[in-house]
Amino acid sequence: MTEPTNETSSERNQIVELQQELARARRELQDAEQLAARPDPWDPKVWVGRARRIGGMGRRFAARTIRRRASPKVIEASPSTAPSSFDSWQRRMQGSRFVGFPSYWRYSRRGPAEPAPIAVVLHCHFIDLLDDLVQSLAAIGEPFDLYVTNSSGEAIAADRLVVEGAQHVEVLTVENHGRDIWPLVQVVNAGILDPYDVVLKVHTKKSAWREEHPELAGDGAAWRSSLTSALLGSAENVGEILGAMRADRDIAAVTADGSVVGTEHWGGDLDLVRGIYRRLSMPLDPDSLRFPAGSMYWIRGFVLQGLRAFRFDREDFEPEAGQIDGTCAHAIERMIGLLSTEAGMRVLERRDVPRGAAPVEGPAARIVPFYLPQFHRVAENDRWWGKGFTEWYNVVKAEPIYPGHVVPLRPTELGYYSLELDSVREEQRDLARSHGIEAFMYYYYWFAGHKLLERPIEALLASDLDQPFCIMWANENWTRTWDGGNADVLIAQEYDSVPAERFIDDVMPLLRDPRYLRAGGAVVLAVYKLAQLPDPAATVRHWRARCREEGVGELLLLQVDVGEAMGGLERAGAAGVVDGSLGFAPHNFPWMLSEVAAAPKDERFTGNMMSYRGTADAAIEALPSTPAGHHPGMMVTFDNTARRQWNPDVFTGSNPYTFRRWLAACVDAVADRPADERLVFVNAWNEWAESAVLEPTEQFGRSYLLAIRSVNGG
Repeated sequence: MTEPTNETSSERNQIVELQQELARARRELQDAEQLAARPDPWDPKVWVGRARRIGGMGRRFAARTIRRRASPKVIEASPSTAPSSFDSWQRRMQGSRFVGFPSYWRYSRRGPAEPAPIAVVLHCHFIDLLDDLVQSLAAIGEPFDLYVTNSSGEAIAADRLVVEGAQHVEVLTVENHGRDIWPLVQVVNAGILDPYDVVLKVHTKKSAWREEHPELAGDGAAWRSSLTSALLGSAENVGEILGAMRADRDIAAVTADGSVVGTEHWGGDLDLVRGIYRRLSMPLDPDSLRFPAGSMYWIRGFVLQGLRAFRFDREDFEPEAGQIDGTCAHAIERMIGLLSTEAGMRVLERRDVPRGAAPVEGPAARIVPFYLPQFHRVAENDRWWGKGFTEWYNVVKAEPIYPGHVVPLRPTELGYYSLELDSVREEQRDLARSHGIEAFMYYYYWFAGHKLLERPIEALLASDLDQPFCIMWANENWTRTWDGGNADVLIAQEYDSVPAERFIDDVMPLLRDPRYLRAGGAVVLAVYKLAQLPDPAATVRHWRARCREEGVGELLLLQVDVGEAMGGLERAGAAGVVDGSLGFAPHNFPWMLSEVAAAPKDERFTGNMMSYRGTADAAIEALPSTPAGHHPGMMVTFDNTARRQWNPDVFTGSNPYTFRRWLAACVDAVADRPADERLVFVNAWNEWAESAVLEPTEQFGRSYLLAIRSVNGG
C-alpha cells in the first residue's frame, strides 16, 4: 500500500514538507472544483428554484409552529438520527466499497522501510502547543515512528518535528472533523498502524470547555500536563510502562492516574455505542465501562487496529460545534475501554503498572488454522455444479438474513484467488508467518483411493516454499447440502472397496516432508470422523507400523472432537487408539441462543441463530479443565449462509475482540506443556462459505490476523 524508504534526515525533512505542500494543493484544487460546479448565480432558473425552496421552507415552518403550539414538547435527536446510528451507517454502506481514509494516501505516502517497535500518533490542532509535545517524546528512549495528523490549517515545518528517537516522521494533513478521533481512525483504516504492537496516542489538548464546567477539576492546561507527564516525563518512566506491556500481553492501555473512569461517564453516549455495536451484532454490557478519559495513552496496537472492523467513515462524525458529549468521537473514546475488556485485556492507570516482569520471548503457542483447498477448478465440481465452479460461487451469492448480517464476505489483499497459482500460496504463507501462525492443517479428501482438491497440497509438496503444514483426513461424504450426511450424496466414503489402511500409503510422501508439522517428535495427523472406520484400532495399528517402516517415525494421531453423534470415538473408546483430540469449533461446543432480536430476520429464514460470545464464554470457562491429550480449538465464527442461504447455522456477534479473548484463553490452557506441544487450532484460515476467515476482508481488514499476533507475536 505504501512505498517503503530508507531516508536521511535531510531527505526526510524534504519529504515531510513536500507532502504537506501536495496536501495543500490538493485541497485548493478540490475547493476550485466545488466552486466551478456551482450554478451561475444570475441564471433565472436558479432564482426560480430558490423561490420554490423559500416558499416550501415557509410552509414547513408554519406547519411546525402549529404542531409545536399544540404539543410544546421538545423533540431531541434520537440515536436513530445520529450520523453514526446503525440505520444511517447501513444506508451509506449499501452498494459501496468501504475505504475509510483519503484514497490518495494509497499512492502519495511513503511508509518506513523497517517499522520501529513503537508508533506515536500525535494529533495537532493547536499548533502553538506542538513544540513542547514533540520534544517530550524524547523520553521514549528507543526508536519510534512519528505520525502527525495535522488539522491546524497550517503547514508544519519539518525542523519542528526533529526529536531524538524518531526513526520515521510523517505528516498527514486532515480536516478539523471528529476531533482527534476521526484522524486516528483514518490512520487505523489505512493500515498505517498494522505493524505496531504498542502505540502512544497524544494530542495538542486545550479543552477550554472545562472552564465552563465547575464540576470538572482543573483547566485544560493542567489536564494536558498531567497526562503528558504520566505517559512520558522521563526515560525511566516510559521504560517501566513499555516493560510492563511487553511482559503482559493483556495490558490494553496505560493512562494518567485518575483518568480511568466508568459508568458515571456514559452521558449521552450509551445509545450511540449500542448503535455502533449493531454493525457487528455485538452484545453490549453497559456496566463494564472503564475507559481512559482524555484520549491520551499508551495502548496495545490491536485495540486500535480492531476498530477497522466497525468501518467508521467521515459521515459518522458530527460537524464541529464545541460538543462535550454525545458524538461519535465521544462514543469511540468509551469503546476503547469496552473493547479492551471484551478482548480480555485491562486498562491501567500509571500507578497500577506492574514493575520488574521479564518480557515475553517467542510465540506463546503453535497456532494452526484449518485450510480449505476448494478454491480451484476440478472436474468433479464441474460435473456436479456446472463448469467453472469453485467455492467463490457460493460466497458471492449469499444474501443477508437480518440487518447487520456480515455476508457476503469480500476478499481484499488476496482477491478472489485460485489456488492453482503458486504466488497465492506464497502470499498466504507470508501473511500467516508475519502474524504468529505456525502452520496450516489442510483438509485432505480421500474417497477409497480417489483424491479430490489435492492440487494445492501436491503443488506445495513439489515446491521449495518454506510453509509448515499437516493434514486432516476429512473422511465424510460430499453432499449437495454440504453437511457430510447420507442424503444427496455426490461422492461417498466407501471402506469396502478400498480399505482405510491404504490411506496412510497415499499420504506417506507428505508425512516424509521435512516441512510437515511435528510435535514431540511425532508427525501430527488428524482424522475427522474416526469412529466411521470399520475397525479404528486395527487401522491405526497398521498406520503406525507403516510409518515406522517408512522411516517417518511416530504418529501423533488426533481425532477431531466432533462428538459421538457425528462420528467421533467416545473418550473411553479412544484410549489406546489415538494420542489425543483437537477442538473443532463449533462442533461439540455449547450452542447458545443469539442476542439478535427475532423480528428483523427475513421471513424465509428457517435455520438456527446462536451467540458467538455465548459460545466463546462457555468454551473459555471450560478451558482450565482441558484434558492432557486434548488440543484446544476455537473459531473465527461459523455462518454457512453462503451454502444454505435461508436454512443456515449462524453465529451472530463474532468480532476480533471476543476472538482475541477466546484465543488467549486457549493459549493459556496449554502454557504448562512443552513448547512444541502447545498446539491451538483455529477454524479457519479460508472457509469463506462459512465466514470462518482469517484472511483479509473488506469488512474486517486484517483485524483477525492482528488479534492472533497480539496474543502470539509475529
